[in-house]
Amino acid sequence: MTGLPTYHHLVPEQFLLSDEEFSRTGRLLHARSGIILGEHKRELAARMLGMRARKRGLAGASEYLSHLQQDPHSSEWDAFVNAFTINHTAFFREQHHFGLLADFARSRKAPVSVWCCAASTGEEAYSIAITLLENTAGQQARPFVWATDIDTQAVDKARKGIYTLERVKPVPEDLLKKYFYRGKSAKAGLVRVKPVLHEVVQFDSLNLVAPSWPSAEKFDAIFCRNTMIYFDKPTQTRILERFAPMLKPGGLLFAGHSENFTYLTKAFRLRGQTVYTLA
Repeated sequence: MTGLPTYHHLVPEQFLLSDEEFSRTGRLLHARSGIILGEHKRELAARMLGMRARKRGLAGASEYLSHLQQDPHSSEWDAFVNAFTINHTAFFREQHHFGLLADFARSRKAPVSVWCCAASTGEEAYSIAITLLENTAGQQARPFVWATDIDTQAVDKARKGIYTLERVKPVPEDLLKKYFYRGKSAKAGLVRVKPVLHEVVQFDSLNLVAPSWPSAEKFDAIFCRNTMIYFDKPTQTRILERFAPMLKPGGLLFAGHSENFTYLTKAFRLRGQTVYTLA
């Protein structure tokens, strides 16, 4: 007997969320992190909740969400929040800010300190640190960068300080040689941050909507760029008003190119080029 063979293809399992489960996911995410869960993230949410539920041995998304609600200290919260964070960053992104920071650093009393409050995988924090080191040379006290992010996986990667040559293309060649080791043999194509740079940056996991922040230090500047766009306006306002007492007199707040804080709070006034100062 002749004929075509029959092939049975396995169809990948599709994770689905009900409207109630998606709404519940959004409420939990907002309460925990301040992040707004848009409808365009529905597929991501379904896939992530389904996979995490399976890993935990739970029946599905609803049971997984119940686990989170019942245990506010569960380590699973990190995986939940990490899945919805955006880690788009680059060395010396929005270059004009680093020119302004360089001029500002030279005018400040040592030690100059900066809080990078959405540090992601570290590119921005190390760019800030390089700028401070280059423009506070000769000062007895080293500059300090406190680099925080809610995404624990991103923070772990930032601490390692290892990047591909493609990632460090925006770093000028002389600064690349000064502040990075270039990998050889099995590490070819990679660079690693040198101790002179690594030692001025402290990486920590931090949630901007947490009731308190683990720092009583005042900073010369705060970088909060391309982060507020993921929060609603009441959350943006609360965070800005909490930033104000953490700045030294004359301190600066750096925002992203698409962010405008002018009408959110009276604590800050626009200095120019998405840079704010205390009102």
